[in-house]
Parts: sequence; structure tokens; C-alpha cells
Amino acid sequence: MKTRSSARGEPRRLGNAALLALMLCSVVALSLIRGRFAPIVTTAGDAIKSEDDAAAAALSVSKAAVNVDTGDSADEAAAEAAAEEKEKEEVQPKPADSSGSGSGGSAAKPVCYETSRRSDTCEAAGDVRVVGSTQTVYVDSLDREWKTKPYCRKHDNFALAHVKEWSLKPLPSGAAPQCTVNSSATAFVLSTGGFTGNPFHDYTDVLIPAFITAHPLRGEVQFLVSSYKSWWMNRYIQIFQQMSRHEVVDIDADDEVRCYRSVVVGATFHRELGVDASKSPPGYSTADFRKMLRDAFGLERATATPSGDRWDIRRRPRLLIISRRPSRGRAFMNERAMADMAASLGFDVRIGEPDTSTDTSKFARLVNSCDVMVGVHGAGLTNMVFLPAGAVVVQVVPYGRLEWLARNTFAEPSAGMEVHYLEYVVQLDETTLSEQYPSDHPVLRDPMAIHKQGWNALKTTYLDKQNVRPHLGRLKNTFLQALKMLPHGRDD
Repeated sequence: MKTRSSARGEPRRLGNAALLALMLCSVVALSLIRGRFAPIVTTAGDAIKSEDDAAAAALSVSKAAVNVDTGDSADEAAAEAAAEEKEKEEVQPKPADSSGSGSGGSAAKPVCYETSRRSDTCEAAGDVRVVGSTQTVYVDSLDREWKTKPYCRKHDNFALAHVKEWSLKPLPSGAAPQCTVNSSATAFVLSTGGFTGNPFHDYTDVLIPAFITAHPLRGEVQFLVSSYKSWWMNRYIQIFQQMSRHEVVDIDADDEVRCYRSVVVGATFHRELGVDASKSPPGYSTADFRKMLRDAFGLERATATPSGDRWDIRRRPRLLIISRRPSRGRAFMNERAMADMAASLGFDVRIGEPDTSTDTSKFARLVNSCDVMVGVHGAGLTNMVFLPAGAVVVQVVPYGRLEWLARNTFAEPSAGMEVHYLEYVVQLDETTLSEQYPSDHPVLRDPMAIHKQGWNALKTTYLDKQNVRPHLGRLKNTFLQALKMLPHGRDD
């Protein structure tokens, strides 16, 4: 009896020991998990450092993941736009990359900080002295040096290779540069290097970010433009004059020491071709930017409203075809037939081919006079910024599974512009690629196989070498759909 009782107790003691060991292992495991995923922060400085480390890691990952080759079109922007769909802007600014010594105050807003995945902005106030010839800003309130490239494609090394780096440094106590020009305005340093010259990048990378940053200053801002291009500035000078009461300065070639009370280096980016009202403290939006454009270029139509007289010829809706030369790719090969078909539907048809020599003001007025604009995917569609609200933009998407490209560059921005959006996707028998390749070639049968070869292969094949010939019957249905979206004739 005693022997039997002892035999039963031994396994029970072993079981209790095993259970205790299991509980101890669980506690240790939970402690490790908590330490990995929920670090305990004891000070505000530690909290900021933790966020900064995470930001730096995230930034390095994004730089490694985005490797988009550049070209003369707007299309590569859609690749990073797809990544930005996943990004939700930070509640707290993250410090940008900087150099120099000193902490600058860990609990305070840093001088240079990340305003989006695409942009860094530096802000400082006090005794500000700008020496443009050396791309240097001296500020008496700084205790460390900061460096930045003031162009809204911070992740794109190819673009940034054409952007000069600027330094913000503490004002030296002994040999400080002496002021030769004084201003009460805020100095705003930005670059027109990068991909400027392409309308999509002109607006997405420079003009709209400049508006986002300068608009709250109500004209009391002076643009100090680095990597200045006189031909580019002549194209958009009305916009800068609308945003500022002060002259625009070619700052790299400037011999002055310009002194201000405050400075901003680098604009703030929100989204492709748009302003995010939720990220703008005063609540301004893309509609405000478009109003500024109308004021700058003297555009008459805020909305696509026809003349009050139904017998007035101006009551006919006007349709603009954005033309391209076949040698550039993505040209309409039956453009004249398209125009005749649209005219048969009651449209007043115009054809325009914007290029680098086009008078921006004149072309803006043409676009603003139109109710429908149609074009193959490309930088020319950027002119939708001049369309009146309620107008329709029709994007013809080339063959090759490029709907994602069309969506990110022009489809999504159209909502902020209060413009209706329609899409016409080119089919296999509507592309000139079918004349260049055998019917069983991967270019025709498996476009995604070309996508997997990278941006260069995709761009060369489906954007540079392809022209289109839309079916007039299919296109007619799209034009009729556009007509129904317009207020013209609804009261007839």
C-alpha cells in the first residue's frame, strides 16, 4: 500500500515541476515579445529617438524598394505613387537626414523634417542670411548644420543628381557675411532642377508643392530658385507672380548676401497633381490652386457652364484632342477621323499639340475654353489643370496592361480638380504594336512578362514605340458618355 502510494506521487511531482517550468518559459517569452514590439519609453527624448530610428529604417527600405528609371515622360511617377497609396502621413514630423554636431533639442520640432515620402522641408527664423553663390543659409538660432536638396523627389537619385545641395549653418560670431539686401518677406529656396521641362513634373514636383508651402504666406514670400532655367521660368512666371509680391531670384548666380527674418528650404509634397486639404492647416485644396491658375493666366471659365443663349454657337460643347507626333509614340493614327466623328455628335472640335515652344498662357486659355479633353496617356494630359470644373477628361490608355499607370497619374488627381474622368483602354487590334511583332510574341500575348523586365523595358515597348488607332465605334460611345456628363443641352 505504501509502495503503491509512493509510485503515484512521483509522477505528480514531476508533472508539477514540468508545469512550473512551462509557466516560467511563457513569462520569459512574453517579456521578450513585449520588449520587441512594445518598447517601454521613459523619457520624451527616448520616445522621439525611437520614432526617428523607425523612420530612418522605413526610409532606407523605401529607397531600396523604389528603383524607377527616369525618362522624358510622366509615367515613372506612377510607380512610386502606387507605393504611396500605402503610406499614411505621420502625425509627428520626422527629422530629415542631416549632418553636423549638436542635438538641436530632441523634444522640439527639428529644423529639417520629412513632410512626406517625397519631400523634406527646412524652416528657421531669426537672423537669416542667404549666400546663394555657395548654396548656404546662415541662421543665428541654429546650433548645428543641416543639408537638403530642395526638390520633391527625395528618393530619386537620378533626379537629385541635377539638384544642388543646400546647407543651413549656425551664423558665425566672428566673420559673419554682411547683409547687402534686406527683406521682410520669408525666403523660400526651391530647385527647378530634376525633371522640370516635362509638364507633369513641373506641376507635381515644383509648382503645386510651391503653392502648398507659399499660399499661407499670402504673398509675403520671395522665391530663391536654385538650378534656375530662364526658359522654364518664362513659361511659368505668371504663377510665381501670383504667389508672391516679390521678384524671383536666380539664387545660384546671385552675388548678394540676402537677409530675412525667416526662411523655408524645400517645398512640401502631398500627392500627384494635387493638394491634400486634410494636410493643409488653413484647409486649402486643389480647387484653390486651380483658382490661382485662373487668376495667373486670365482664364474665364471656373465651371463648364454653357452660354445662357441656347442659340449661341458657344453653347456647343468644345472637345480638345491632345495631339502627339508619331515619332514620339502614343500618337493617334486616325486623329482626323476622330475629329470628324466628334463633330458629328455636336462637338466643336479643336486639336492642339503642346510642346516646349508652346505659349503656356495661350494653350491654357484654349484648354479652359473646352468641355472635354481627350489624349493618350502622357504629360500632355497635365493640361487638365486648366479645365473648368465639371468638364471631362478622357484618358486613352495604351495597350500593355497599363491601367495602374493611368490611375495613379491622372485618374486619381481628376477628383481633386472636380473634373469628370473617363478611360478608354486600347485593345490589341487598335495598337501599332500588332504591326511590329508576330501574334505570338510576349509583347502582345503576355504584357506582364515585359513588366517584369523592369521600367526600361516597359517604357520602351509600350510607351515609346506604340501608336494607337481607336475604333471609332467604341470611341463614339465614350464621347457620348462624356456628353451626358456635361450640362449642355440638358434643358433642351
